[in-house]
Amino acid sequence: MLLIDPATDPRPLSVAVDIGGTFTDVTLQDAATGRAWTAKTPSTPHDPSEAFQNGVRLALGTARENAARIGRVLHGTTIATNLILEGKGARTALITTAGFRHVLEIGRQDIPRRANLHAWIKPRRPVPPSRVFEVTERIAADGSVLVPLDEASVHRAAEACREAGVTAIAICLLHAFTTSAHERRVAEMLRDALPDVAITASVDVLPVVREYERSLAAILNAQVMPAVSTYVQRLERRLAEDGIAAPLLLMKSNGGVAGAGSIRRAPAVTALSGPAAGVVGARAVAAAAGIPNILTVDIGGTSADICLMKDGAIALTQRGSVGDWPLPLPMLDMVTIGAGGGSIARVTRDGALAVGPESAGAQPGPACYGRGGTLATVTDAHVVLGHLPPSLLGGRMTLDVAAAEEAVRRGVAEPLGLGLHEAARGILAVVDSNMVGALRVVSVERGHDPRDFTLVPFGGAGPLHGCALAAMLGIRQVLVPPSPGVLCAQGLLFADMRAEFSRSVLPGQAEEAAAIDTAFAALASDADAWFEEEAIPQAARGTAPVALMRYAGQGAELPVPWRGLSHAAADFAAAHRALYGFDLPEGRAEIVTLRLEAVGTLPPPSAQTLHPGTGATPIGTHPVHLPGGTAEAALYDRASLGAGDRIAGPAILTQLDATTLLPPGWTAEALPSGALLLRQD
Repeated sequence: MLLIDPATDPRPLSVAVDIGGTFTDVTLQDAATGRAWTAKTPSTPHDPSEAFQNGVRLALGTARENAARIGRVLHGTTIATNLILEGKGARTALITTAGFRHVLEIGRQDIPRRANLHAWIKPRRPVPPSRVFEVTERIAADGSVLVPLDEASVHRAAEACREAGVTAIAICLLHAFTTSAHERRVAEMLRDALPDVAITASVDVLPVVREYERSLAAILNAQVMPAVSTYVQRLERRLAEDGIAAPLLLMKSNGGVAGAGSIRRAPAVTALSGPAAGVVGARAVAAAAGIPNILTVDIGGTSADICLMKDGAIALTQRGSVGDWPLPLPMLDMVTIGAGGGSIARVTRDGALAVGPESAGAQPGPACYGRGGTLATVTDAHVVLGHLPPSLLGGRMTLDVAAAEEAVRRGVAEPLGLGLHEAARGILAVVDSNMVGALRVVSVERGHDPRDFTLVPFGGAGPLHGCALAAMLGIRQVLVPPSPGVLCAQGLLFADMRAEFSRSVLPGQAEEAAAIDTAFAALASDADAWFEEEAIPQAARGTAPVALMRYAGQGAELPVPWRGLSHAAADFAAAHRALYGFDLPEGRAEIVTLRLEAVGTLPPPSAQTLHPGTGATPIGTHPVHLPGGTAEAALYDRASLGAGDRIAGPAILTQLDATTLLPPGWTAEALPSGALLLRQD
């Protein structure tokens, strides 16, 4: 059974793999003893499953463990995200109701906030009009059939798809969320006519209102389906090669995991897979330290993912996006920007210093990695300033200081007429400013004072920037996880199985308790089917009803925990007041969509407690170039710290997966949980 307690299982090992743009992180844990091992290996963009296999083998070798003892494999993947962002998904067609061929071209009237209001051009649609085909049918908003499905038009559409050479088809018919029979029949006919083509019906991905968003969800799902299915098959084959027979669970954008079968049908739900795992891990680290309110910043090689958590609750949104496209599937409410250790610094034509979003990636990587990179990056700036010791990954990677200095000098210092260290500090100032802007989006712009939160930086570059970001926001406390560089992998171990089932409320039924009860009952039936498919035992099952509500005339909804129709209006007013600072006593609250959140609880990993400390002893010193001059920073091996040990800055704490920079005026304390609590004096 999938959810057997690994502590009593003959296969007590759980392995979690997170593939990033630069590195692939692996955590292996033995539930019987609580011991854990981590591994970090370069990503292999040409075939991510290769790095997956390399990382698992490396972790097993480090632990001297047998692959046959692995009972659970968890994975966070960016395959779907990258396909959408790069526009490299399958050649896709859209089947829609006659008369609605241009739904994608019309789209929405919104202009991105940072775009030029006078010169903004709509991005190229993921499916051009030449591959949008109509079928004759029409369902009314109340679910009644106005025009029966003309199956001859479906045959014609299938032939048009064949002639267009598509490998994936999305189906989105008008008002299909009220009555799905037409979409399901079209999908059935297309699968019979085109057995080698991936088919996605919108009712299987997003059965809710809003034609444009529903069409996009179906299209993006169809586009990534062939590649994700192939990738999952490749992973399963590599696991079998190594004698691992454990089930493969993949992280979803909602912070939960699901089996490979579910992901093959709806791969779009993995669009924020990796970042979601990190947030789940950060919540576990903060909970162990007794800290309920946190701001997380996950800084990897290519991007920074930022999320806010209040009272230990991870907020979901259905107003998320991936690149240029809205993707209204339930996902963690976070902001992503192109800022990471590999972000390239350059001088623009008008003489300004810009950092990112372009990245040096895994190949060739920053100049200091010695793999042929010549452009200055954020990591090179840290090396120039002495923030990074001369070796990483436990000595497996030696940094080329001279190459970093040359890249920063040639790319930034000389064009701007700056000194080497001044140019490096400028690179860090720009990238930190970009990240602070994103941190303000999830906090200040949503009614939260960042000073009421603890900053949790992680990712390979997170602890290098934590104190600087906190100081810019007025935050006086930073919590660095025990293994910040592999927290996205470790977060997978804390994730439960999750799924959401939604249904829009028909006009006139929002005030009928019986109709709402019937809708929730149908959603509960869908959840039960999912529980059975994932082999989740009764004792581990849980559901939570939610209503997406708005005031009449508003264009967006807020999620409100459902306590019944009699409480709905007051609960919505409270949620509206908390987010926007006001409510409308005279406004009419209306229910738009009902959602049932289903959870299958997985046994959490065993907690380890840090041994009591006897006083932190530095292993040496390392020169760091501060704005006021060069100073000798104490160098510590973080693995040698015990609970209660304290360190004063300037100091550098090294470990296998990340480096923590402690500036002057900051102190660090090792907590019993293994986390570091940094405080500004």
